[in-house]
Amino acid sequence: MTENTTSSFEGLSCPLPLQHNEKIVMGHGSGGKMTQDLIKNVFYPFLDSVPLREGNDFARAPLPPQAKMQGRLSISTDCHSVFPIQFPGGDIGKLAVCGTVNDMSMSGAIPLYLTAGFILEEGLPIATLQKIVQSMAEAAEEAGVTIIAGDTKVVERGKADGLYITTTGIGWIPDARTIGGQYARPGDVVLISGYMGDHGMAVLTARGDLGFEADIQSDVAPLNHMIANLLSVAPDTRVLRDPTRGGLATTLNEIAYQSMVGIQLTQVNIPIRPVVQTACEMLGFDPLYVANEGKLIAIVPADQAQPALEAMKASPYGSQAAIIGEVIEQPQKRVLLRTPMGTSRILDTLAGEMLPRIC
Repeated sequence: MTENTTSSFEGLSCPLPLQHNEKIVMGHGSGGKMTQDLIKNVFYPFLDSVPLREGNDFARAPLPPQAKMQGRLSISTDCHSVFPIQFPGGDIGKLAVCGTVNDMSMSGAIPLYLTAGFILEEGLPIATLQKIVQSMAEAAEEAGVTIIAGDTKVVERGKADGLYITTTGIGWIPDARTIGGQYARPGDVVLISGYMGDHGMAVLTARGDLGFEADIQSDVAPLNHMIANLLSVAPDTRVLRDPTRGGLATTLNEIAYQSMVGIQLTQVNIPIRPVVQTACEMLGFDPLYVANEGKLIAIVPADQAQPALEAMKASPYGSQAAIIGEVIEQPQKRVLLRTPMGTSRILDTLAGEMLPRIC
């Protein structure tokens, strides 16, 4: 969720009224219906603005008149909390940089700068902090962004999970690009850049919550270079979105609602690693609702779908990219999954918290 008046809140479904005696529970951080209800009933009444109402993971802001360049700013803010703070394939530092770079990139922006705030828990080993900061530096170098400002605070032992990080990103959107969740159109094609569910299951593996050993690595990665290549061959791309909290199903529901369209997926085309599928089946999870941190959804006009797919596959982070569905006119605000049996079922928005916190 993006929590700032200069950036956008995720989720646009119709909320249920909150009760005055209601308290925050873990489900409010799931990215699903409870998160959407919280945003609409608590944040919007006080922090409402046009960019927030667009419901994207970024905000487009005009450059000041005195600026000697065309285009708009892309601004995104994110809070990062994960336990454990180091997991197979990454850590909270890499997650913070990549998450904010990717949110900016989903607007078609060129990411430029990041700021970072650190909440440190008393007792956190300095060596662990050094590894995480080094990881941030390496991720920023790969993405081609500069961390230009930061702040630190220390809280008492037991008041944090070792370390929380808040990041803000600033990027530049060329004038010709207008990309957002509200622009999907019937006839468009839905693509995904790779395997679903890797990040969520990697974090559970690091906790020992699977109850068995599994070699699953988080997919956390900066996607801005892949997106630049995609946009060079699919310049009319309508929507880019990273399916983080709530996974593929919840993210597509957000897009369907924003654009007032339906989305039809073909289940056999959705790439899922066998080990992730097996782990989800054993734990009773649906991999389509499990978080990802290095994947993107692209919705493009049909005549640009094949070039977009090839551009994704040319990236090291898109080798398993696939066309997984299409945008349809009806039913509006619904995501349908065509099963191997030839039937269809509704993929609804995640209602609460399917997994322990993983991003």
